[in-house]
Amino acid sequence: MNTLTVAELKRRGMAAIEEGLRRGPVHIVKRNRPAAVVLSEGDYQRLAQGKAAAPSGVTAMQWLLSQPAAGKRSKARIDADLKAGCDW
Repeated sequence: MNTLTVAELKRRGMAAIEEGLRRGPVHIVKRNRPAAVVLSEGDYQRLAQGKAAAPSGVTAMQWLLSQPAAGKRSKARIDADLKAGCDW
């Protein structure tokens, strides 16, 4: 987990947050307890648009299968590439 203590945040300010955001969401810890999470603008927009993580009770496979296809190759093209042993 990418964490930042309140003490370090006070000492380093925004630089500490910016550095942490390069590795993903930053979890702020206050008195050894989770206090807040800082997200990048892109992550926030995805959440605000309803593109959040899978709801609990859904397996990883169910979540993956529910995602829209993003690739542009057809199944036939993928099968042909696999058969030919292409490295991409």
